[in-house]
Amino acid sequence: MTTPALLPLSGRRIPNLSPGASSFPHHRATLRLSEKFILLLILSAFITLCFGAFFFLPDNSKHNEDCVCVFRTDSTARADRCGAVVSAVTGAVEEESLRHKIRADHERALQEAKEKLKKSRDELRAEIQTEKSKVVQELKKKDGPKPLPPVPMPKVVGVNDGDPGEPDVKEKRDKIREMMKHAWDSYRQYGWGHNELKPLAKKGHSTNIFGNSQMGATIVDALDTLYMMGLHDEFKDGQEWIEHNLDFSVNAEVSVFEVNIRFIGGLLAAYYLSGQEVFKVKAVQLAEKLLPAFNTPTGIPWAMVNLKSGVGRNWGWASAGSSILAEFGTLHMEFVHLTYLTGNPAYYQKVMHIRKLLAKMDRPNGLYPNYLNPRTGRWGQHHTSVGGLGDSFYEYLLKAWLMSDRTDTEARKTYDDAIEAIERHLIRKSNGGLTFIGEWKNGHLERKMGHLTCFAGGMFALGADGSPDDKAGHYLQLGAEIAHTCHESYDRTVLKLGPEAFKFDSGLEAVAVRQNEKYYILRPEVIETYWYMWRFTHDPKYRQWGWEAAQAIDKYCRVSGGFSGVKDVYSSNPTYDDVQQIVCHVGFKTAPDDLMPLESWVFNTEAHPLPVLRLANITLPGSQAQR
Repeated sequence: MTTPALLPLSGRRIPNLSPGASSFPHHRATLRLSEKFILLLILSAFITLCFGAFFFLPDNSKHNEDCVCVFRTDSTARADRCGAVVSAVTGAVEEESLRHKIRADHERALQEAKEKLKKSRDELRAEIQTEKSKVVQELKKKDGPKPLPPVPMPKVVGVNDGDPGEPDVKEKRDKIREMMKHAWDSYRQYGWGHNELKPLAKKGHSTNIFGNSQMGATIVDALDTLYMMGLHDEFKDGQEWIEHNLDFSVNAEVSVFEVNIRFIGGLLAAYYLSGQEVFKVKAVQLAEKLLPAFNTPTGIPWAMVNLKSGVGRNWGWASAGSSILAEFGTLHMEFVHLTYLTGNPAYYQKVMHIRKLLAKMDRPNGLYPNYLNPRTGRWGQHHTSVGGLGDSFYEYLLKAWLMSDRTDTEARKTYDDAIEAIERHLIRKSNGGLTFIGEWKNGHLERKMGHLTCFAGGMFALGADGSPDDKAGHYLQLGAEIAHTCHESYDRTVLKLGPEAFKFDSGLEAVAVRQNEKYYILRPEVIETYWYMWRFTHDPKYRQWGWEAAQAIDKYCRVSGGFSGVKDVYSSNPTYDDVQQIVCHVGFKTAPDDLMPLESWVFNTEAHPLPVLRLANITLPGSQAQR
């Protein structure tokens, strides 16, 4: 029997049925041809349907792939072709549904537009502003800072101004609160959102330390005082402004030092007092904007930084392009708290790097000059002062030790060494018996003391406990002598307010000589020293001196629009400078000892209270020693 030859026919292979090639009966061959014919007809029908669907149904790219026909004779191939047809029909239905939806959306948009046209211009503007605000808030949520890690809240005690008990003290306390409220209400009415206030012109004011931006410096700086005085409605107003308006993404060049002590210090204090997270979040946002100022060859920060670009520079008047000791040396308290609250070691590392760099440097006569070049790491002009340019550097060495619950012994040792050199070279007695702190300039002692230097009386008293060689009594007495000298500078003026600077030379003692040193700009340093001396001695004269200063401020600096500095404290008819600088803190003069106890709180150089960090069993991120 011959093996059938396989020949192609329409994609199939069938046997060759030539005569003699098979012994099958004729009727079976006839049946076989009929079956083949029927199968061919069925196949032709499916091919026709497939091509019809391809050319005549609406084009839809989504379903093009379903129109590829593979001619197979098994049942699976037929199902595929049926699916292609069904898909094509379904696509057409879906397309028609889409057209219907578009028409409906179009008609709805037209109807909304007609409704909008019926509204007034003001209504439309309000709606637009609302939509813009929503978009901004959504972007802030999307690009906002990561949540801060939870950390134990330091124990806060003595944050409420209780009843002082004595009627006389209560009356004075209420007067101080009224003065604070007058300053705040005037700012609220005439300068809200501005950094400061011009109380005579009754409008906002700002200085170059805050750039050209309206950052509400007075609001931030006053929050903790408002809270402790029980002025909670005013505190809430300030909190709402900060929450909705305080923005640090502005193109403004600001003082790193001033923004740190006023804004970061003020925000951290408000957070610790009230527990409101917004203050902590804002403090961290601002701190991140200050970090580029440290991008110098030495790590000593620039005096100023642009909050938007991060570009830093120093004051043009500073010696040889130097940074200022009191500025780069007054960051430690706030930056340690930032590391504690965020877990970011960068803040702690920045300030510890500054300390270590200074420890390696030679110091003329053991004194720290006020100028240090951030590029070369060399001292500028050899000018040492415990007043302007140097003051709070020494203050923060002591307070770093106190804030660490007295565990940062390196800071204490550095403070003690610095004070020993200051005593040896800068502190003298006048012919009239007044103890003063002069300024060292290129090997010469200038017998002049600034109002800013008067803070040192309180610093000596604060650091007396813990002094080496049992000198606690000595430094408490030194603090008392400085307080007395500064009180004399007030008492020897017509207005009973102290001048900016006063000399001890040519028969003049504790008196200003130059006209440009006779002004008073609401400075708090003398009152600060009175307060510390009262806390440590309870001598009633310090409370009395503080009350006299408050009365003089109320009498000679108060105007209808707030409080103003005066240009000449020796004139019975003074002229005003028309600036209400940041609301000064005079309220503690009448406060009982259990308000802000010094065992639990340390005040930064702008009088913002920060809690002692008792971290006996915790390593501060970025540090090597147990804190």
